[in-house]
Amino acid sequence: MWKPTQSGQPSTTPTPEPIRPTPTPAAPVEPARAATSSSSSVGEQATIGKGLFIKGEITGSESQYIDGKIEGTINLPGNRLTVGRNGQVNASINAREIVVLGKVRGNVAATDRVDIRAEGSLTGDVAAARISIEDGAFFKGGIDIKKPDGKSSSVSEAPKPIAV
Repeated sequence: MWKPTQSGQPSTTPTPEPIRPTPTPAAPVEPARAATSSSSSVGEQATIGKGLFIKGEITGSESQYIDGKIEGTINLPGNRLTVGRNGQVNASINAREIVVLGKVRGNVAATDRVDIRAEGSLTGDVAAARISIEDGAFFKGGIDIKKPDGKSSSVSEAPKPIAV
């Protein structure tokens, strides 16, 4: 129902004051994680400590760091496997990238590269697109370099003569 205003004064409704946001304290900033220079995948890395011994099959969808003893097979397609200085692996390995700082016995297949560091030891055949063996590293086995088109070229093959 409509009510007339008194003595001809126009009705004024007070305008509400705008709501001001209250200042909130700044959220704590987490320290940035150090990224490894050659790691292209973003995510966590699982670790097998030096006190662990695993016998069987390891498969996964994240990078793996092994500092313990492993026997069996390791399948980490698309991820990096690092065998630490205390790591002792007696297994066939399939991964995107393999870094050896400890001891590995078994055949190794990498879609990208195999890196045997100075204190590392690898006994077995290697199939990879790239391989790096530092001075002081131990390697015994064959090398099969995989080209990006899927063809392979064995290092031990003799070069074919070129007809002139």
